[in-house]
Amino acid sequence: MRVLIACEESQRITTEYRKRGHLAFSCDLKDCSGGFPEWHLKCDVIEHLKTVEPFYYDLIIAHPPCTYLSVAGACNFFNKTTGQRNEERYAKQREAVNFFMFFYNYPYCKRICIENPRPIKSAGLPPHSQVIQPYDFGDEWSKQTLLWLKGLPLLFPSVMVLNRRSAAPSWVAANRSPEKRSKTFPGIAKAMAQQWNF
Repeated sequence: MRVLIACEESQRITTEYRKRGHLAFSCDLKDCSGGFPEWHLKCDVIEHLKTVEPFYYDLIIAHPPCTYLSVAGACNFFNKTTGQRNEERYAKQREAVNFFMFFYNYPYCKRICIENPRPIKSAGLPPHSQVIQPYDFGDEWSKQTLLWLKGLPLLFPSVMVLNRRSAAPSWVAANRSPEKRSKTFPGIAKAMAQQWNF
């Protein structure tokens, strides 16, 4: 199976698919931190998908940047002092929405998963398919994640952890950089490769 993990520099999902013998590649504008540069496409993922033949990939899992989409950043869309809209941020939000919707509407792959935190209403994203938590897949953290699925079954819990810890603020404090906070949890990566294995 040919698998593309879009906007992934950690290579956590890519590595899990490679373990199972699939031709998986991470794709990101940044260098990979997962230790397998030979499995990494350092390029614009939209431009890359324009170069491959239709239905080249059997599965695409995308992690669009959530900085301007997440409800966590809602307070930044208005100036707290003046109450005026932050027009620059709204413009960046539209760019982020267009990037998200590229994957949502991509017609040349039968199986697509888009992963993101809960979005702000002003983004106007389509309804999600599923809400998952790391603690349902063997990790102790609580960090709500939404999935938008096309041609894929819901991801079912694999190893439930009863002793759970909140990913905020303790997890965020321990992982201050956006790159660390946005990495896919190992249990979720493993579950995707195990369950979406065609």
